[in-house]
Amino acid sequence: MEKETAVQMSERFRVGALLAMAGGLLDAYTYVMRGGVFANAQTGNIVLLGVRAIEGEWGGVLHYLLPILAFAVGVIAAELIKGKFRYAQPVHWRQISLGIELAVLLCVAFLPQALDALANVAVSFVCAVQVESFRKVHGNAFATTMCTGNLRSGTEQLYQFLRTGQRDHLRRAVQYGGIILSFIVGAALGAWCSGLLGLRTVAVACIPLFIALCLMRANKTAL
Repeated sequence: MEKETAVQMSERFRVGALLAMAGGLLDAYTYVMRGGVFANAQTGNIVLLGVRAIEGEWGGVLHYLLPILAFAVGVIAAELIKGKFRYAQPVHWRQISLGIELAVLLCVAFLPQALDALANVAVSFVCAVQVESFRKVHGNAFATTMCTGNLRSGTEQLYQFLRTGQRDHLRRAVQYGGIILSFIVGAALGAWCSGLLGLRTVAVACIPLFIALCLMRANKTAL
């Protein structure tokens, strides 16, 4: 079993769980408060884009196309940050990614309902930066802004445990389950806060992101 001291802080479960919580909250926020758009699950947006296209609702096509394009731009932005700041000191490139996420989300909190399209673009961009910057937990591939891959991998690890009895497979299955649960908690929190805070709910996602940033800053030797 891999020792925690050998694992980068950005790949530790506690950071992954915090990021997944933020991811779930953001998806619920854009769906509930910003016109039924999925900030993270671009598959859903692509399906809805196709439906609107066949219906001839070109305004609806643009409604879903913009966050899809923003997600692609976010992936490119994360790669550019990594390429430029990969060996930067004392600030790690993943900390820069989190800093950008925090700044963008705080701006989104003040966008009025009339600018839902811009809000969805910004949140989709943030989610792409996150999913591209944080891709592993304890060396295993994870996603902190969507659950399909995690569900598949977690179920596979559970099956391997039942087949072989090796506890390492069970540990990984539990980790995947924990990330999924954190995402669900974040989504539930986002839906609940939407009824209380309205458009400002997006700022709540900054809390787990800021905690994750502090954890990374506190452990500079294992980012």
